[in-house]
Amino acid sequence: MALTQITPFIGAEFTGVTYEDFQQPELWNQFVEQLHQRELVVVRSIALTPQQQLELAARLGRPIPFVLDKYRHPEFEEIMISSNEVRDNKPIGIARVGNFWHQDSSFVANPAPYTLLHGIKVPSDSGHTLFANAADVYDRLPEEWKKRIEGRRALHTVSKRLRIQAEHVGLSVAEFKAWIETKHPKVEHDLVKVDPDTGRKYLYGAPEYLDSVIGLDANDNAAFFALIDELIQAPQRVYTHEWSNNDLVAWKTQTTLHAVTDVEPGVDRTVHRISIELH
Repeated sequence: MALTQITPFIGAEFTGVTYEDFQQPELWNQFVEQLHQRELVVVRSIALTPQQQLELAARLGRPIPFVLDKYRHPEFEEIMISSNEVRDNKPIGIARVGNFWHQDSSFVANPAPYTLLHGIKVPSDSGHTLFANAADVYDRLPEEWKKRIEGRRALHTVSKRLRIQAEHVGLSVAEFKAWIETKHPKVEHDLVKVDPDTGRKYLYGAPEYLDSVIGLDANDNAAFFALIDELIQAPQRVYTHEWSNNDLVAWKTQTTLHAVTDVEPGVDRTVHRISIELH
C-alpha cells in the first residue's frame, strides 16, 4: 500500500488497497483522516461490488437515496447511476451530471457532507473530473474582496441548471419560472465558512449555483462571479482526475469544487455515486 499527496493544494491517493484491507481500523482511520485534511481522496483500482461501496459509504455516515427513482441502482436505492450508456433502448442512468463547476447540492439548506464515486466503466482519455479546493480559492481572493464579503450571506439556486422535463411542455417562460420558485426555492448560506477539520476559511459558492451575494448590487455580483470563476478554474490550482476502472473517489462536498469534462462521442462512461449525510 502507498499513500501520496496528489497536489500541494488538494487530494491524497491510495494505491495497492483492497476492500478487505479497509477492514483494518488503522487503514480506514487513515482514509478518513486524509479525507478530512486533504478534502479529496482517491483509491486507485479497488474492485468493489455495489454492496461493498455502500458498506464503505455507511462507515462515513448515512447513505441517502437519490431523489430521482428512475436513476437509482436496481438493487440499492442509495446508489445513483451516472451514465450515458443505453441498453434495450433505455438509458441505464442519468447522463451529463455535474459538467460545470459546483459544490454538491449547495442549493439545498443542508447538503450531504460527503460524496463517494466508484468508476464502473470509464474512459481514460475523456470524462475526467476536475477538482479545486474552496479554501485555496478563498486564500487567493484579493484582500479587498475578502473584506467586502466578510460576514455576508449568499443566495443559492438550482434554476440555472434545471433541465426541462416532459411535464414542463406547454408552460410559458413565466410559468416555468414560477414552478421553479415553488419547487426549488432559493436558500441562504454564509459565503465564507470555516472548515472544522482544518480551521481554514473557504468560499462556499460557485457561480452556476449562486444567485447573488446579498448586499452587493448587480454590477458587483457580476464582477465577483467573474473573479471566482477565474480563481476556481486557474489551471495551476486544478487537479484533473483521469479515471481508471474501479477508482474510488471521495470528497467533502462543501470544501471541494468539481466539474466533469465532456466524454468523447460514442464512448461509454458509467460511475456509481452515493451521497452521505451525517448520522
